[in-house]
Amino acid sequence: KIVIRTSHGGGVARMDVVDEGHGIPKKDLPRIFEEFWRGGNAATYKPDGSGLGLYIVRGIIERAGGKIWIESREGKGTTVSFELPIVE
Repeated sequence: KIVIRTSHGGGVARMDVVDEGHGIPKKDLPRIFEEFWRGGNAATYKPDGSGLGLYIVRGIIERAGGKIWIESREGKGTTVSFELPIVE
């Protein structure tokens, strides 16, 4: 199950993408946005992908003046959140 939440305020738009998956080991979180990085438990679950998605997304969001972060608990799921400035 994946839930997408959106909100805005204080000049930013925010999106949270929440899953109930396997989660990411705490020791891997500092490297999660690195190019080609896959979490230490990725081989166990055999996910698709190359380890480029979060790296590319971070670049896009930061170039647009935003920020992105991840909160995760192994065995409980992951939340990827980002904020982008609202330009009027």
